[in-house]
Amino acid sequence: MKKIAILGSTGSIGTQTLEVVRENGDLEVLGLAAGNNIKLLEEQIREFHPKVAAVWTEEKAKELRENIKDLDVKVVSGMEGLIEVSVLPESEILVTAIVGMIGIRPTIEAIKAGKDIALANKETLVTAGHIIMPLAKERNVAILPVDSEHSAIFQSLQGSPKRALHKILLTASGGPFRGRKREQLEHIQVEDALKHPNWEMGRKITIDSSTMVNKGLEVIEAKWLFDVDIDQVEVVVQPQSIIHSMVEYVDGAIIAQLGTPDMKLPIQYALYYPDRRFLPGDRLDFSALSQITFEKPDLETFIGLRLAFEAGKAGGSLPTVFNAANELAVSKFLNRRIQYLEIPEIIETCMRNHKNIINPTVEEILQTEQEVYEQIESRW
Repeated sequence: MKKIAILGSTGSIGTQTLEVVRENGDLEVLGLAAGNNIKLLEEQIREFHPKVAAVWTEEKAKELRENIKDLDVKVVSGMEGLIEVSVLPESEILVTAIVGMIGIRPTIEAIKAGKDIALANKETLVTAGHIIMPLAKERNVAILPVDSEHSAIFQSLQGSPKRALHKILLTASGGPFRGRKREQLEHIQVEDALKHPNWEMGRKITIDSSTMVNKGLEVIEAKWLFDVDIDQVEVVVQPQSIIHSMVEYVDGAIIAQLGTPDMKLPIQYALYYPDRRFLPGDRLDFSALSQITFEKPDLETFIGLRLAFEAGKAGGSLPTVFNAANELAVSKFLNRRIQYLEIPEIIETCMRNHKNIINPTVEEILQTEQEVYEQIESRW
């Protein structure tokens, strides 16, 4: 029986992780953490019987304690609560499905406690990869990617030496606005940007996919996960989302991972690595597949992707600026306080105004995030 804990259990990745638990009989959930959706969290607690549950505010924690007072479950709150769930003594692997830089500290503490990490929190490596990856190596902890693309790369690298890797081909669907030019995006509304053609995801990541900022975050994440230079990561638009990513080796061979768009595959692969388990669901039918097409990304229209490459090459605290500016800009767009095209404009303005810190500490990363938020709030 493998024992796990989940940060972000009520979100898209978290709920699908629990589906994987439900479909297998040998995973035990010891800890759950959520933001403020205590109704769903209560349902999860009653089904999976964790030892500890965390919510962000103490107010919500008190409400949850009252709602589940008939159960023997400890309810905690805040950052301390997230960390408590992350370092539960009996757990073996932590699924980090929480959104945002809030995931940095719990991930660090989990690694220090010797937990393997099933990583679905991009921001952790984007902003603190220079801290996370050396620490994981030092503590002999596995960082197992849950993102569809990074899992595909990870799978395509199995059995080959690191020195044989030449290039990572990171695929992108292109999102709902693939093929449009910048002037055609001026009047995009929230509802338009939330219509992803292939994947069902949370609201924030769906907006990020539409701007291709999400792919930019994945480029930076790939740099740290697979120990490559930014120049070794190439984005390839593959609209059908059949090829989830590819690896090119030094001899010119390309290995790809293909499948239907189902996040439960990378989740399950991370939880059971190196084993593979049967997974219910649709299978790829090549006889019904008419074509798989490829395009270059449009860096003039999707400025966010270009800015991600710039931030990734510069390193230091600039990826934190990129990420933090995007987080707040997307939140403002979802709340209808800015226009769609202002998202990349805000990111670029914040990056241009930042004095890069070459090797930032966690405190400097979080301080940079706060400074970016203050800058945006003062101007938008």
